[in-house]
Amino acid sequence: MYSADKNFEVWSKEPFDNETIQQVHRLKKELNSSDFNDIFYKDLEFGTGGMRGIMGTGPNRINKYSLGKVTQGISNFINISKIKNPKVIIGYDSRNNGKYLSDVISDIFNANNIKTYTFDQIKPTPLVSFGVRFLSCICGIVITASHNPPEYNGYKVYWSDGGQIVPPIDKKLIDSINRVNYDEINFYGDKKLCTLNPNKIEKEYFKSLDDFLSNIEIKKEKKKLKVVFTPIHGTSYKMIPRLLKNYGFEFKTVEEQTNPDGNFPTVKSPNPEEAEALSLGVDLAKKYDYDVIIGTDPDSDRFGIVVKHNKDYIHINGNQTMVVMLDYLIKKSNGTYKNPFIASTVVSTPMIEEIAKLNNIEIMLSITGFKWIGKMINDFPNKYFIGGGEESYGFLFGDFVRDKDAISSSLLICEICNELKEKGKSFVDQLIKCYTDYGIYSERLVTKEYIGVEGRKKIDSIIDGIRTNPPKKIGNSDVLIKEDYLLGEKVNVKTNNLEKIKLPKSNLIILKCEDKTSVCLRPSGTEPKIKYYFSVNSNLKSAEEYNKVKSSLESKLDRLIKELI
Repeated sequence: MYSADKNFEVWSKEPFDNETIQQVHRLKKELNSSDFNDIFYKDLEFGTGGMRGIMGTGPNRINKYSLGKVTQGISNFINISKIKNPKVIIGYDSRNNGKYLSDVISDIFNANNIKTYTFDQIKPTPLVSFGVRFLSCICGIVITASHNPPEYNGYKVYWSDGGQIVPPIDKKLIDSINRVNYDEINFYGDKKLCTLNPNKIEKEYFKSLDDFLSNIEIKKEKKKLKVVFTPIHGTSYKMIPRLLKNYGFEFKTVEEQTNPDGNFPTVKSPNPEEAEALSLGVDLAKKYDYDVIIGTDPDSDRFGIVVKHNKDYIHINGNQTMVVMLDYLIKKSNGTYKNPFIASTVVSTPMIEEIAKLNNIEIMLSITGFKWIGKMINDFPNKYFIGGGEESYGFLFGDFVRDKDAISSSLLICEICNELKEKGKSFVDQLIKCYTDYGIYSERLVTKEYIGVEGRKKIDSIIDGIRTNPPKKIGNSDVLIKEDYLLGEKVNVKTNNLEKIKLPKSNLIILKCEDKTSVCLRPSGTEPKIKYYFSVNSNLKSAEEYNKVKSSLESKLDRLIKELI
């Protein structure tokens, strides 16, 4: 008997409620074998990044039972650990069913004698990360699927340090969750356990941000920069306008995208990485001649920007944003902090390493996942965290939040652009200056989608093929280094010299060439996709050469992508 049929049998009777049982039988009757198999062939997995999937009935879907099993497993672990007076903070973003699912998991924690702090409205993810430490919680939960399409939702877990779960806690939680049977979920808790003053948390968050900005001499005064802001139907619709107003910016919001809406009606995807998601903001900026467009994703942990430069509006990618922000923060810190460091990921621009080297600042690199950057702050309390970012539009500065934070980062990018405008310059001018100082780098992310069971096999086959038989050349340059993060090995393919990689294992391969071209590939942790990260670089002697050198690098990227994909 196939696992899909076994799971159908499990879900077609108690302990599942009558509505679920009826829907399970309806799915069996109405769906073709492929669609039925996709829903029932496995349980939706809780991994080291939490859980994300399509909402609906069945084991491979987000619903009260799939999230209930996870919550019961976390509750069991907390209670077995004998933590005194355990508390959990729970947030949710603007996605459909967020409040309902938040209430379900709150009830389960309460039923297991764990106090929950719950919001009565949508809130940005960084506020939950902040709230974990502020309220001395053992755990934080956010019901979110980030930038995924409207049919998705998910479950993100933070631990007592305010960061997402990492070893050894993640494995212990996964083991505890996997031991839970559906009939062991205790859904019915005591509502009296739920108390929270969201205004107090926001006030303390803003105070922490104000203190940081004051230390680097950013003031609440009238600014020259004019900003267009869009929350893309998400949770930042109140907090970012409040910050922009407090710090003296003239701004307009994109009215069509201001109201929270889990259907995201104005975009194909609520993803600030994509130009289409910011197009309404660009139209508004052009109409009123504004300088910067900022957009955040639904849970407000990532942001994208478009900047005005020589009458054009230029989309800035995550690597470029990170480069300018880190360069700015390093210079603002001005050597006043002991043991400073910056952080990034191995798939982000290698330019960050050049910035660190030429500024005599330590850099720490992690595998993909911002949780590893948050972990660095906790692991090295005697070092000062200047800031860190990743190519996928996440950034963090300060230590009051332990995950990427689009709320504070959006304000900081406006302050940077304002200082530049006062000098008659743009963000692009500053980016070009960084390129002349550190070398010019150009990156591109390419994703390929492969759906279902066969799609997963295809993704594994592609990566395993590179692992066992990597190309000898990429473009016109010999491959020099192969880094295999699953095997934990760095190999010089010319000399066969082997070094151990000390970072956690991950299904990620990086090929580095003699001309410093690099190609990374890995499966997405949340979607049925394989991701390719390309990076090329050159020297830039002057700003006047920028367009020519940039065009050459973009052409090189086009050739490499055509060659390898």
